[in-house]
Amino acid sequence: MIRADTPSTLHLPPGDFATVLDALCAHFPRIERALWQDRMRRGHVLDAHGQPIDEGRPHRAGMPVRYFREVVEEPAIPGEEVVLHADEHLVVVDKPHFLPVIPAGGYVRQTLLARLVRRLGNPALVPLHRLDRDTAGLVLFSAQPATRDAYLSLFRERRIVKRYEALAPPLPQLEFPCVRRSRLEAGEPFFRMREVAGEPNSRTRIEVVERGLRLWRYALEPLTGRKHQLRVHMASLGAPICNDRFYPELQERSEDDLRRPLQLLASGLAFVDPVSGQARAFRSGRALVLSD
Repeated sequence: MIRADTPSTLHLPPGDFATVLDALCAHFPRIERALWQDRMRRGHVLDAHGQPIDEGRPHRAGMPVRYFREVVEEPAIPGEEVVLHADEHLVVVDKPHFLPVIPAGGYVRQTLLARLVRRLGNPALVPLHRLDRDTAGLVLFSAQPATRDAYLSLFRERRIVKRYEALAPPLPQLEFPCVRRSRLEAGEPFFRMREVAGEPNSRTRIEVVERGLRLWRYALEPLTGRKHQLRVHMASLGAPICNDRFYPELQERSEDDLRRPLQLLASGLAFVDPVSGQARAFRSGRALVLSD
């Protein structure tokens, strides 16, 4: 059994649950109750103070529970992350395609977080935002709790500029730059998003930076931060991002095709550092190759 080096945290949902165990089983229906009981007996389910939680601990909505993800086996993910910046407060990393940011699904140690904790020797690292596993590019990490909220406020208050590049089919009928506005909600299965009628809650600014015969290179700026926003917006315009396995149609689950990564790159981040007051700008060293 392979166990994650650092725990994940869940704030228990409200509900008519007698125990923490009952709430965990309801929140993670794919994990058998016996497995949670075994984790508790081995001290792998903890409270906010790092103390083991037993099977009889009463449920309390909002209670933080720390647990260690485990998998029987874990595939190795090729590609190496590049640390672009590291100081006592902030770490900036350029991640490869296919590498999850945090433990999820069948991945516990083959994640960006686990690699960085081992590489930098800092178990306090926490990602300040997320990238899909299929997306490459820039990710910010908080390096210590004392200044974490200052950096999180950049995202809450939209004081950070995020830029992406994507390769997708041409959209000659549109005038650029343009802004796609729509309402996004969770779809089916649970990990996909969809556009629905109603007040828009997502906005993406789209420009064309290079035109090929078969594909165009787009510059995308998410003006809001909804899950899969860029992927859904491009697909809804009729130009799904090249090699997207989720949109516009969900493809059958299969092993990663390392020759066909999603052509989406988190290429740039710019902000005023809330601790130092310095203007910071970072660029990914990776590139999407436009070829016809």
